[in-house]
Amino acid sequence: MKRTGPSLTARGVAASRAAHQLLDRPVVMDDPIAVPIIGREDADRIALGGRFFDNEAARALRAFVVARARFAEAELAAAVERGVGQFVVLGAGLDTFAYRNPYPASKLRVFEVDHPNTQAWKRERLAEAGIAEPGPLRYVSCDFEHQDLATELRAAGFKRDQPAFFSWLGVSMYLEHEVVMDMMRFFRSLPAGSGVVFDYLAPVESLGYVRQILIGMLTVQLAWMGEPWKSYFDPRELAEALEALDFAHVSDLGPDDLNAMYFPDRPDQLMAGGLGHMMTVRV
Repeated sequence: MKRTGPSLTARGVAASRAAHQLLDRPVVMDDPIAVPIIGREDADRIALGGRFFDNEAARALRAFVVARARFAEAELAAAVERGVGQFVVLGAGLDTFAYRNPYPASKLRVFEVDHPNTQAWKRERLAEAGIAEPGPLRYVSCDFEHQDLATELRAAGFKRDQPAFFSWLGVSMYLEHEVVMDMMRFFRSLPAGSGVVFDYLAPVESLGYVRQILIGMLTVQLAWMGEPWKSYFDPRELAEALEALDFAHVSDLGPDDLNAMYFPDRPDQLMAGGLGHMMTVRV
């Protein structure tokens, strides 16, 4: 991630979530805060549509972005039903769950973890939009590649001896392979009942030739922005590696699965595409 300012990809994800609210019907992820948090200028630009938001690549990206968010919050709801009382949003960016959280603080404590530059920018955006920061919310500044997550969470009041659920979206692909697996080992060290939902990139070779070219152009652009993709995982090999860590539950969803769940028979033909997969593991 760029060290001198907020993550540019975090801004792109926020724009995709807002674009879904403004341009797509019906919405898959109803998020009344997605538009206000990006600011009026960006919202007006998105509302006009145009080639930056109506092209096939942009539509496929925002479909995946909103599908993964909805899926993650559904998994969180299931975790809360199981009695999990801590929720950690890793690489929070402009994620809005904490500001529309339906659970009382006595039932669910929320922690947002992100690079300090992105986190400071987000709080500025919240203030400018007049969105109140919930008192029970805890902000945790952490650079995943250079700081110890467990240490930073503990300092913020996270209870390591109690089960927790983690949402880790749009982060793994920007980390080295071994850093991702270190995170998996951290999740596995948590008490029974804990879990994480995260997304990752399948190998580029899993796509057709034309899509490989489009992905190649995107990777060049991301590298130029200073936020290159660093890791890809074969779905079967990743599942086997996580099963070897002795997680109690490991499941994987690819684009076809997400489309069947969230985008069937849409008149606008909005659907997820590309390399993104969703993985859920539980201790």
